[in-house]
Amino acid sequence: MDSNLRIGFIGAGNMAYGIAKGVLQSGDVPPTNVKVSAPSARNFGRFQELGVAVTHSNAELVSSCDLVFVAVKPHLVTSILSEITDHVTPKHIIVSVAAGVTLATLQGLLPFDTVVLRLMPNLPCLVQQGALLFSRGTRARQEDGDLLRSLLQHCGLVEEGPEAWIDIHTGLSGSGVAFVYLFAEALAEGAVKMGMPSALAHSIAAQTVLGAGQLLRDSGKHPAQLRSEVCTPGGTTIFGLHAMEQGGVRAATMTAVETATERARELGRKSAPTATENRK
Repeated sequence: MDSNLRIGFIGAGNMAYGIAKGVLQSGDVPPTNVKVSAPSARNFGRFQELGVAVTHSNAELVSSCDLVFVAVKPHLVTSILSEITDHVTPKHIIVSVAAGVTLATLQGLLPFDTVVLRLMPNLPCLVQQGALLFSRGTRARQEDGDLLRSLLQHCGLVEEGPEAWIDIHTGLSGSGVAFVYLFAEALAEGAVKMGMPSALAHSIAAQTVLGAGQLLRDSGKHPAQLRSEVCTPGGTTIFGLHAMEQGGVRAATMTAVETATERARELGRKSAPTATENRK
């Protein structure tokens, strides 16, 4: 990786912060080569603690960076790209982290020859345990994808796939984090109901989710196989699983992923009509 690579983040929220932490963790990119822009200084403090420069000017950031993460809410993408388009050159790589906004829309809002990638991370990037999926636009080369993967390797699991998978990943992993939190909360509240102190119950629930996830990832086994290994005939687990099946947990979770995916697709459809192809 080029140690002179300059990286910018438009947006100073959790996703930008998590990615910035991961990028800096490798040591390949010095903090002095990273800059963040946002209209408010509210979140600047934690970036400055990393040694990262901050600015309120998106145009200044783009002009001084080679690779720019656009880490803003989907409804802001059109105005942000319209603001920076005159400062984007063929040397730039633009990486969008906006849910639902398609590569076609992004490319239509930027100069014709711009290298664009679409990335969907999730909140655990904050602790470098994220799940990230990216897709390359029509002008992005394999080496552009390799560069992005190298930059993000300390953020967690990084995979490349077709754009059709990005919205599914949003429902599975982007929104799925909240589904896991809801389940962890319910686990703890069940223990509280049975008489355990709340603080202890929530601590044990968090460790249970963490341990189960790590075992699932590292063992390579199908979830159903691991689940069967916990069950013994007539034991506590099979009785509990029966109660969960009666409550429709499996169907509700599948529907939640489906609904979140469709919402991501809807956001993409809403953003598409605003794009007009720039020909520079």
